[in-house]
Amino acid sequence: MSQVYTVSQLKRGSARKQKVSGMVDIQTVSIAVASASVTLAAIYYMWQIRHQNKIRQTDLVIRISSLGTRKDFLEACTDVFEAEFKDYDDFVRKYGAFFSKKPIPMSFFIVGNFMERVGVLLKNKLLDASLISQLVTVTDFWEKMKPVIEGIRKEEQNQSYYEYFEYLYNEMKKREQQLASKTA
Repeated sequence: MSQVYTVSQLKRGSARKQKVSGMVDIQTVSIAVASASVTLAAIYYMWQIRHQNKIRQTDLVIRISSLGTRKDFLEACTDVFEAEFKDYDDFVRKYGAFFSKKPIPMSFFIVGNFMERVGVLLKNKLLDASLISQLVTVTDFWEKMKPVIEGIRKEEQNQSYYEYFEYLYNEMKKREQQLASKTA
């Protein structure tokens, strides 16, 4: 059964179709605007997180730098580099036990603890390795202090003494090798 429409009925029907298609366009536009808003909000949030991370890292670098320029720390660094010993036993004979209040062991303790804390920050991705390498000569300190640290580990039967300092050293060595291979 076919239905017959009058001209006015046809005009009304096409007008309805135009209204419906106009509503779909408005809905589509509103969905697109909402989607764009969510996307922009997500991008802004990611930017904020990145910005906050930079601020946090900058704060840590400033704190580390201020500790590294204190007189007592600089004197401890000098003591470490001026100490002359062949191995842990020689160190103890000349300067005393590591866990003592004697000046040279105390200097090793101060520098070792500082490096340990920097290593913890690196391990937990709170500091970037490139920043550390620009601030501290980790490899020189580890290589000078390694016999003493190994002696403490053996004496105390605890391999975890200064494990993050060692981690820091290993990461800095990897970084040096990567930089050397890039320039070669």
